[in-house]
Amino acid sequence: MIDEKGFQKRVQKIGSLVHDLETIEDPASRAAAKELVQLLMDLHGTGLERILEIVFQSGDSGARIIDELGQDQLVSSLLVLYGLHPDELQTRVERKLQQIVSKLHKMGAEAKLVSVNGGDVRVRLRVESHSCGSTSQTIQVTVEEAIYEAAPDLTSLVVEGLEEPADSGFVSVEKLLGSARHAGSPLPSASTHHSTLSLSSEGMD
Repeated sequence: MIDEKGFQKRVQKIGSLVHDLETIEDPASRAAAKELVQLLMDLHGTGLERILEIVFQSGDSGARIIDELGQDQLVSSLLVLYGLHPDELQTRVERKLQQIVSKLHKMGAEAKLVSVNGGDVRVRLRVESHSCGSTSQTIQVTVEEAIYEAAPDLTSLVVEGLEEPADSGFVSVEKLLGSARHAGSPLPSASTHHSTLSLSSEGMD
């Protein structure tokens, strides 16, 4: 049985290590380390894209498999990281909010997607007046964790409706890899490969 929480922790650890590359004092060693990460991401991204191409070519059954992969928590994270997820960010956020409707209802709350602008997501929470402060924070963390799980590639997340902001502790893909991508030698994104393969449901009909 795959330990999904353990997987997410390893992803966070990778992000920390990538960030630490900037602390390498020797320029040559720092550049070599960045290039290694860059080449590994390129290799993995190309391999994942090829796998999806083969699945896609099997017709309707392939389309269903790709949809299922896109909804699997572990695989979805990898597809997002390499720019190969079949669903757009807004679709993933809307689906995840729908999935936690019952859970939020039990806590006396509801969440509504306000807007998605590029990678910036804005959600509004409505919490029943009798909810205590600790419950409100639990609700916000629940919503944030759910959204980051579905859309680790978002740039920013704003949750409206609560006076006391809560920190979920989650870090987006952009924040995890941002330091390496924006330092002199940017990490490649498999989104460059994505242009050669349409994985949306419309393109599979």
